[in-house]
Amino acid sequence: MNQDRRQESLRVRVSAAELAAARPHPRHVANGDEQKFRKLVTDLCNGSKSSVPSYLASFTKGMPHDSKTGLVESPEDFKKFVKGLDSGDPRDFIDTRLGPNGGEPKDCCGPWRSAKARKAKAKVRAWESQGAGRTFDLEGPDAQAVTMPPAPALGSDELTAEMAEVYAQALLRDVPFTQIVDLSGKVSFDCKAKAPTDTTVKAVVGHLGKLKWFASDECCGLSAAELGRKRSSGGLTGQTLFRGITPGDHIGPYISQFLLAGNGGINPLDKERAPADGKITYGAITIDQRVRYAKPCDDHMTRWKEWLDVQEGANLGNLECYIGQDCSRKKTPTRRFITTPRDLATYVHYDALYESYLNACLILMGLGVPFDPDIPFQGSDCVDHQQGFAHFGGPHILSLVTEVATRALKAVRFQKFNVHRRFRPEVLGARLSRRAVLKTSELDAMEATPGLKEILALIAKKNGADPQLGKANYLLPMAFCEGSPMHPSYGAGHATVAGACVTILKAFFDHKHPLTIAGNDKTAFVPKNDGSKLVKVPVSDGTLTVEGELNKLASNISIGRDWAGVHFYSDYIESLRMGEQVAIGILEEQKLTYGENFSMTVPLFDGGSYRI
Repeated sequence: MNQDRRQESLRVRVSAAELAAARPHPRHVANGDEQKFRKLVTDLCNGSKSSVPSYLASFTKGMPHDSKTGLVESPEDFKKFVKGLDSGDPRDFIDTRLGPNGGEPKDCCGPWRSAKARKAKAKVRAWESQGAGRTFDLEGPDAQAVTMPPAPALGSDELTAEMAEVYAQALLRDVPFTQIVDLSGKVSFDCKAKAPTDTTVKAVVGHLGKLKWFASDECCGLSAAELGRKRSSGGLTGQTLFRGITPGDHIGPYISQFLLAGNGGINPLDKERAPADGKITYGAITIDQRVRYAKPCDDHMTRWKEWLDVQEGANLGNLECYIGQDCSRKKTPTRRFITTPRDLATYVHYDALYESYLNACLILMGLGVPFDPDIPFQGSDCVDHQQGFAHFGGPHILSLVTEVATRALKAVRFQKFNVHRRFRPEVLGARLSRRAVLKTSELDAMEATPGLKEILALIAKKNGADPQLGKANYLLPMAFCEGSPMHPSYGAGHATVAGACVTILKAFFDHKHPLTIAGNDKTAFVPKNDGSKLVKVPVSDGTLTVEGELNKLASNISIGRDWAGVHFYSDYIESLRMGEQVAIGILEEQKLTYGENFSMTVPLFDGGSYRI
């Protein structure tokens, strides 16, 4: 019997491996920007000039940078960086210069240009998990067996619109989501001014609507990937502004119910709380949905010296200030429900990556939302004579929704480092600020583009003049002191994990089931404008479903990184789709391991469904 079991176990393992190997392995294609942009360098020996890549649109964070242009100081540093990515040998990364002086002194503490970095005695941040995409996994698609299309190129209508959108999000960061939805919010560009310097959300949206990517419904000449990301002017309404493009994203409030509401107590007799309290049952303890409340207008990296320090790896993290603190860490910060984009940015700054999906799973289970009808043991005990637990039950889905996260991260790390190496929005803001020095036609065209031109004027007014930049201070105001993480922009780790985790939840739970967390599927929770409590509002544009609010949750977390300034919109949607592929592959292989005959119907982010 033991021998038979051993052989059967081997057969199942081989079958899963054959299934994985049979999947098409795609070509990985970048947008060509890495080699496109050039600069002239002079040979010190003979005075001759030659053209070399400037890596103007590439990820160079952490390497020494030129203080005048903001470009990587030496193209050789970037080449060594790529060599390490190709070889996977940690010694090659050790040989790549890191920090403002290339890693000397050994403790990597500067020297820094800005008073902020010097006062903080900032140390250098290392690059993050750049070798993860080269590792192998024993379950699901290989990290290199899934891919993303080329990122929007510098000079494209799409990237111009994406950058205008990120700028607009920085301007609106302290406006309550409820006021963004109804276009009634005021935007304060100068938080210290006594006289009003406000404009309306509607005015900012009007500037976005001038951009060709948003204003035109013309689709001729667009690639399949671009068509999948296209958002027309009809999408720039208060109900669809800055939202995702998956089913359910445009129904109800901006923030998913899974980021606000709680569930009941530990048993039916426990009347301790209601969903409106925002507390989730986590066994015998609770999870509070309220977040730390960051100080409004507390933006960073709007001065050239500070921007340069951060690009050279200065770790300025944890310097942000929260309401209730005196910023010497002596007081306990206050908390509130996610009310403004800055609150959402705070959430995605410190989340445990899969925590919101684990929370959503706990909420769904607490609400008694049924599993997919085709999953075993859904009948009554007197019919099935078996309950799901270790398989097809609570522990199964709770562990699986987190299990997919690390596999999604490996896949996106390969795209980030080994394929696309796309710069972050904070870098494009700097390129626009140094447009006159860089003399790049694509940047000149961007700066003059109707819509973006007006938004740049608002950004310059918000930032104020800088001695190194003058009035053309188009640096992107960042929610995080340290700016973006130490890895490229495309794809997005949060979004890939979101795609994988939400796909697992939609596969297990009855995704068409009405979500009645606020009483019924035509009612939803939103925070009061001060975030102190949740109130019910009617849902007038549809009904809330499990699928729709899970899709919205994935979009909230992903686009929350855009609100912080660390990602573009295309980073979100393409990463979400790739995470979905990772989760489906894992479910397909796991299905081979069960004796029960069952199926799962997985609703896809692009519409339609996939049956496993």
